Amino acid sequence: MDPLSASCFSLSSQLSSRVLAQKTTHDKYSQILGSTVSISNYEQRNLKNLTPQIIAAILVTSYHVSIGISLAFSAILLPQLEENADFEVTKSDASWIASIVALTNPAGSLMVGVLMDYFGRLRTLTLAAIPGLGGCVLMALSQNVSMLITGRALVGLSSALGSSPAIVYLTEIARKDMRGSLISLAPALTSLGMVLTFIMGWFMNWRQVAWLSTIFTLVPCFLVFFIPESPAWLVSKDKIEEAKKSLMWINKYQPQPENKTQTYSELQLTLLQKEHELKLIEDSRRTGNEIKAKFYEFLKPTGYKPLIILTGMFMFQQFSGIFIFLFFSISFFQEVGSTSNPYLTSIFIGVVRFIMSMINTYVQRAYGRRSLLLISCFGMSLFIVLSGLFAHWIKTGTTTMTWIPVVCLLMFVVASMIGVIPIPYTMTAELFPLEIRGVAHSVSICIASFVMFLSLQLYPVMFDLFGGISGVQYFFGGVTLVGAVYVYVFSPETQEKKLSEIEEYFRNNVVYIGKKKEKEVKRVPVKTVHSIVRKQEHEEHLLEEV
Repeated sequence: MDPLSASCFSLSSQLSSRVLAQKTTHDKYSQILGSTVSISNYEQRNLKNLTPQIIAAILVTSYHVSIGISLAFSAILLPQLEENADFEVTKSDASWIASIVALTNPAGSLMVGVLMDYFGRLRTLTLAAIPGLGGCVLMALSQNVSMLITGRALVGLSSALGSSPAIVYLTEIARKDMRGSLISLAPALTSLGMVLTFIMGWFMNWRQVAWLSTIFTLVPCFLVFFIPESPAWLVSKDKIEEAKKSLMWINKYQPQPENKTQTYSELQLTLLQKEHELKLIEDSRRTGNEIKAKFYEFLKPTGYKPLIILTGMFMFQQFSGIFIFLFFSISFFQEVGSTSNPYLTSIFIGVVRFIMSMINTYVQRAYGRRSLLLISCFGMSLFIVLSGLFAHWIKTGTTTMTWIPVVCLLMFVVASMIGVIPIPYTMTAELFPLEIRGVAHSVSICIASFVMFLSLQLYPVMFDLFGGISGVQYFFGGVTLVGAVYVYVFSPETQEKKLSEIEEYFRNNVVYIGKKKEKEVKRVPVKTVHSIVRKQEHEEHLLEEV
């Protein structure tokens, strides 16, 4: 529903009291929105002016290389343990070694918000290296499975602590139109880390790879000393001079605004101070029952419906087999009967993921979420079933075309990167109302991590239950087909939808097909409607953009 319709529905009963009660807040929003618009008029947009932000983005996301290494490490570790075992590893042990990273991720996700608020974005990133270094050293020195699993758990915790600060930092310093592109460096460098893992695993023992991983964990901690802390965080801690210096570095090449005595950085600093002032006013109005209020928000249709939909999407995402394949890629290529070097093919898969993560920024902006998810599900189902079929024929001697499963698995990864991997995570920030968005996002990510842990744990069971690699691939294909039906029936379209429209959808609908149409709008005096619409648009624009 558009803002005009929403305003008209509640106009007769709520208009007067709501406007009077929120007059001060709306005035503050209007001031900040006006400041934002005026500042954007002075911003020069060219590559030179963007250079400091690009440098900051590369340095702050460099930690994601080590995150990629932690994700792919089990893929090179488990085959080497099977061939030259320093100690005995059972199937159950192998599933724990692979999956423990996903289990410790939620713990780090819950801790990182508090750490970022207290220590700052960049210092929290350097703190993430402590469990990371400890985990790498413990894995390299492992003499039994328990040491190996503990090391992997520490690395998983480190990945969670190191990922969020980089994303939050870029959100706060990046130019609005470049924010998505700069943030996309994070998954791109994660894919690069996976490629490096497969390259190192091809030539080195897993212990040597663990030792080398300490370099990729430690170096980013030194690199972030060359960039300033987030000015938004500095203002929130009343470190105004440091915030000014940070903004001067970020806007180093912005010219002096015309007809203004203040520099562009000083204008931005004033805006940040106004935003912080508004936040303090709102915080002072909150009651002691904030946790209870958030809990009740989850009991509303706008809270529990998107959470249920996302839980289903994460179930289909994880049991589609894409993350199982990535965590066990070396063994997977060996099982399907490929005669190609499994390390070389895994490197190729990693390169494709790297390229697709760069392309995905444009694709998600250009096409609707539902269309991309449906194409992704059908594509994944087709290629994983074909891979299973040819894997069966290769084992039975029906065909000698051992390269076909490799191509099918490559296309399986490409199809997953179109929608099934990125979009559910993107929608965690789109489906929930503002009042619970931060909490709901954290809860959704914790659910996704737990389901990932569950799927990795159950992979050996599914492998035996479905009769080997062909049967388990047929199962993955069936899951993605059912996932396509689930998306078609339940998933709403959020592309180019306002937050108010998404909330209104969940108030009135359970399924997307056959959704209720917008109600007829009663005739209301135009001036009255326009007045309220302008105020609501000011508020929504601030919350979405500022």
